[in-house]
Amino acid sequence: MVDRGKLSAAFMGEVEKFKEMHPNSARHFEESKKSLLSGVPMAWMNRWPGPHPIFAESASGATVTDVDGHQYIDFALGDTGAMVGHTPVYLSELIQRQVKTAITTMLPSSDAVWVASELTRRFSLPKWQFAMTATDANRFALRLARHVTGRSRILVFDWCYHGTVDETLVTLDADGKVVPREGNLGPGFKVEESTRVVQFNDLEALERELAHGDVAAVLAEPALTNIGIVLPEAGFHDGLRRLTKKYGTLLIIDETHTICVGPGGYTAAHGLEPDMLTIGKPIGGGFPAAAFGVSAELEERLRPTLEDESIDVSGIGGTLTGNALAVAAMKVTLSNSLLESDFAVSGPLAKSWAEGVQTTIDRHDLPWSVQNLGSRSEYWFCPAPSNGAQAAAAVDLELDRYFHLFALNRGILLTPFHNMALFSPKHTPKDVQAHTGVFSETVESIL
Repeated sequence: MVDRGKLSAAFMGEVEKFKEMHPNSARHFEESKKSLLSGVPMAWMNRWPGPHPIFAESASGATVTDVDGHQYIDFALGDTGAMVGHTPVYLSELIQRQVKTAITTMLPSSDAVWVASELTRRFSLPKWQFAMTATDANRFALRLARHVTGRSRILVFDWCYHGTVDETLVTLDADGKVVPREGNLGPGFKVEESTRVVQFNDLEALERELAHGDVAAVLAEPALTNIGIVLPEAGFHDGLRRLTKKYGTLLIIDETHTICVGPGGYTAAHGLEPDMLTIGKPIGGGFPAAAFGVSAELEERLRPTLEDESIDVSGIGGTLTGNALAVAAMKVTLSNSLLESDFAVSGPLAKSWAEGVQTTIDRHDLPWSVQNLGSRSEYWFCPAPSNGAQAAAAVDLELDRYFHLFALNRGILLTPFHNMALFSPKHTPKDVQAHTGVFSETVESIL
């Protein structure tokens, strides 16, 4: 139903509008290309819509202001890193205090005990250690899994994302073979020898791959999020846990994005029982911090290894891991946010956002869909996919970039890699209404 000729012309019009609105960002970008690879701190920052990224001046609550003075409703929230809202007062006050006390010492702090106890309360895993990023937490968890099981392979779901963990930057090709994911730069080994891959929600394929007996761990998000929101089907998680136990495989649940479901993530909300759990991003309030937890049974198996004198060269850790400032940031964040009261605000807002989008879809009888996962929602230009392959095949880059640019030019930031909105307690119903109106206007401009 989309008029592609009309879409192309409308996109070019939005590009010109963008250029007129962002002269300072354009100058910043030209200057930055003199010293930064691709002109940005990380190359993926160029994936925002428009001929160049906008440069941020400040961020507060649910808004971002750029160097041209434009303020945006921020539904990206640092891709979950700022899920509690930008620059929370409690965190800025903590940093001012903590930098006068200790930043990093190579010694544990009393805050570490509080944080670990709080993570146990939320996720029900009794023992924890820290990392700087969710990538590191996943990498450490996989090392431990291979060590205790004596197995070499891991298993992930097609089009998953667990940070920059080499073994997980894989996918299945058209023939069902494991290959490096498109865009995976310089893989250091043959991924088909390190990783087994199956489609999300496919328990039959999962059992077939686990039956080889060489999988140390399944690393899984409770719902796919990085290829877009793909929800688990009824019985999937029960089957996943049953099959991993049957074949002696550890189950690692990555809650870094799915903490959007509630204070204890999808794990607490749905009673999952992983052997390990990893989480990063929001638990530091935007400060680099992450953690991984282990079950009591696994802790018993790991204890001799973790107490060995060689642990400092085990591939687990890092000199700044568990530093006093990062741990204090986790403590103050978990004390003040990601609470039931916060999700009581952000969850309904995400549902209202989805309902607003669905209203426009229904009004125009479009074959599109919307998915909701706690305080996170997303629209698709297709029926809701049930696995990563379907989600990847449904990507419409031409529509994506137009919807994103149209929204950005009207003061709305969506997560740049897909059509997703994440809500914090700082968002308001007025923010939802603004997006509903802009989404409707976008659709009407190309039909």
